[in-house]
Amino acid sequence: MGRSGGPSSSRKVRMSTATPTRPCFHLAIPVDDLAAARRFYGDVLGLPEGWSSDIWVDWNFHGHQVVTHVAPRSTPPAHNPVDGHDVPVPHFGLVLPVAGFHELADRLRAAGTAFVIEPYQRFAGESGEQWTMFLTDPAGNNLEFKAFADESQIFAK
Repeated sequence: MGRSGGPSSSRKVRMSTATPTRPCFHLAIPVDDLAAARRFYGDVLGLPEGWSSDIWVDWNFHGHQVVTHVAPRSTPPAHNPVDGHDVPVPHFGLVLPVAGFHELADRLRAAGTAFVIEPYQRFAGESGEQWTMFLTDPAGNNLEFKAFADESQIFAK
């Protein structure tokens, strides 16, 4: 539905929204096929769709605004070695609660998602213990989802 028609969301998933103590993050990313973006972000990830036009779609990314714009890719992908994995750069994503991470991993597997880095646990039993996974959307944008055993350790050294 177009911008003038108001938000459209047939999805029953409700995500948290920004609060005065937690600003809403905004990120615009290039895609080459809006229908494929709608299937991935809407159907596979389960994100509610907001405003849209013929060349862009807003997504409620757990209370943050991610916009998929039809545009050519401007940066060639790169990788950095982390824990023996080739981590794609650039990438974006979310830190989820542990249960939410595992639910999303199961949902992605059920959808036949090809992972760049399969879900795995890092730093087991140590400070910063976490689970992480990497995947790409249909346009080649890299996403990382992770969960910390103790969320207070997100920025721990």
